[in-house]
Amino acid sequence: MGKSQPHEPQPHLGPQVEPRTQREQFQTHELATVLSHYDIGVIEQIREYRRGSRRAPKLRIKSKKGNFLLKRRAPGRDDPYRVAFAHSLQIVLAENKYPVPGFVGTNETNNSLLQLNGRIYELFRYVKGDRYGKTIAQTHDAGRALGALHRLLSDFKPQYDPPFGAYHAMPGIDARLTQIPEMVISAEPNADIKTLKKTCAFIQKTYNHAANKVEKLGYRTWPSTVVHGDWHPGNLLFKDGTVVAVLDFDSARLECAMADLANGALQFSMKMSWPDDPDTWPKGLDSERIRAILRGYHETAHRRLTDDEIAALPWLMIEALIMESVVPIAATGSFGRIAGSAFLNMVERECRWLISRADKLVKFLED
Repeated sequence: MGKSQPHEPQPHLGPQVEPRTQREQFQTHELATVLSHYDIGVIEQIREYRRGSRRAPKLRIKSKKGNFLLKRRAPGRDDPYRVAFAHSLQIVLAENKYPVPGFVGTNETNNSLLQLNGRIYELFRYVKGDRYGKTIAQTHDAGRALGALHRLLSDFKPQYDPPFGAYHAMPGIDARLTQIPEMVISAEPNADIKTLKKTCAFIQKTYNHAANKVEKLGYRTWPSTVVHGDWHPGNLLFKDGTVVAVLDFDSARLECAMADLANGALQFSMKMSWPDDPDTWPKGLDSERIRAILRGYHETAHRRLTDDEIAALPWLMIEALIMESVVPIAATGSFGRIAGSAFLNMVERECRWLISRADKLVKFLED
């Protein structure tokens, strides 16, 4: 294997950020060919599973041998070495009784991935669970699940080179922020370009300031491990407040564990109301949920965070918020279905909230 490449985090803040494009579907002959490689018994029911990426079609299958979920990998997410890396760590987690959906191996080689006609397919055992309901119990257990994941993978030695890199101090963000106003105008001709430039200038200054804060606290000296890379509510299933399944290891990579935790703290503390209109979202993050995920993490992680790592948390959250917003808006002028100008306003509002409360938030987390 050659040297692995840095992997940019994918945007997952709030609602699904993909545009309203037609959802990919399995063709009849394709499905028959794929299923011929598995022994799942007599099929009783097949129905479309409409969660997740529109570019990655999924089917829920009920048979005499149980319930399954069939997935075709989306283009750009189908590099076989990257998939093999993600599968290998999920297999290790499953062997340690960690809540991941089990793979169903192929008939011929018991392989967890199937390659046919340039496409990659995966068959999982279906796990039934509830979506995140923003409760403290669920948030606390999300922290416990993340801590356990980091502990179990702390000594993991992958066969394939893992991707690396996170949202901290990412090169090229200044250039992207510079191009955002014109991209937004192309999508929103009536937007005020002066206001957009002012907002982007603030976001750029804030990102660099936050990155410098994190660097001074010692980020480069903190240990790295294999992390999930996309710890957000949509990737967890719950039952009675407990995590019963952790999904989507596509963004797993080698990075400082704090990057994973800070992004999780951000994602689980966002206060969102009407999904497509950030102007209606309540200002600020939920501090109680941030503390809940941190306390849960400490219960299961292989070590407690240092004072400097906790002090870096709000600044890493700022970096995560900015980076995951800038990437899609710089590319398309919007955040999926959400107007780019409205989303940037939300980013500025939440950054100002975090900056003004960083010290109080750290003290609150340490109590």
